[in-house]
Amino acid sequence: MPFQNELVLIASVFLYFGGVVAFFRFFGKNGICAWTVICTIAANIEVMILVYAFGVSQTLGNVLFASSFLATDIMSEIFGKKDADKCVWIGIASNITFIIISQSWFLFIPDKDDTMAEAIKTVFANTPRVMISSLAAYAVSEIYDVWAYHKLWNFTEKKSGNSKAFLWLRNNGSTLVSQLINVVIFNVAAFAGVFPKEVLIQVLVFGYVIYLITSLLDTPFVYLARKIAEKHPELKEI
Repeated sequence: MPFQNELVLIASVFLYFGGVVAFFRFFGKNGICAWTVICTIAANIEVMILVYAFGVSQTLGNVLFASSFLATDIMSEIFGKKDADKCVWIGIASNITFIIISQSWFLFIPDKDDTMAEAIKTVFANTPRVMISSLAAYAVSEIYDVWAYHKLWNFTEKKSGNSKAFLWLRNNGSTLVSQLINVVIFNVAAFAGVFPKEVLIQVLVFGYVIYLITSLLDTPFVYLARKIAEKHPELKEI
């Protein structure tokens, strides 16, 4: 099907960002934390897939991982810095736990009738480098994101006298820089020496272009989440 990759990537933006808001609507802050765990682990697996879309080679995982920044910003906006930091550390702990679990599988000797061990090994044999790179990128970029979000919030509130104003600025101002940190740390650490230099450059550049676009697209979802929180104050107790 022509443009299948492009159509799926575009659809995934709305699916994943909508998923963050839906998890929040039904499960409160626990839903945001759950989404963070799901997307950080799943993104680390699908990032090993290289696809061709929009005229360049790129890894999957960019859009899904971008949704973790949306989750952090919603957590910051509605629940505050302490809960946002806690959400980030849950994501870090989940990644470390998954690395340990996935690598423990290879300590077993497969049964002679096993048909899946080699296939699973093919997928997860490269997981340590990818996931450790992702863990480092996630930790640095998300900790920065929460810090920058609240610095911008304090600045705009002081200037405007309105704590609700300039949501778009703190959302995009923090995310644009944190996503640049993420894309550089992750792709260089994970794929230097794996992909040819020109492919790695394409992945870096286009990966950040995706993050630029998704940063702008996720802003309405932050506003929607805040509106939901105002309409359903009981979510703050979940």
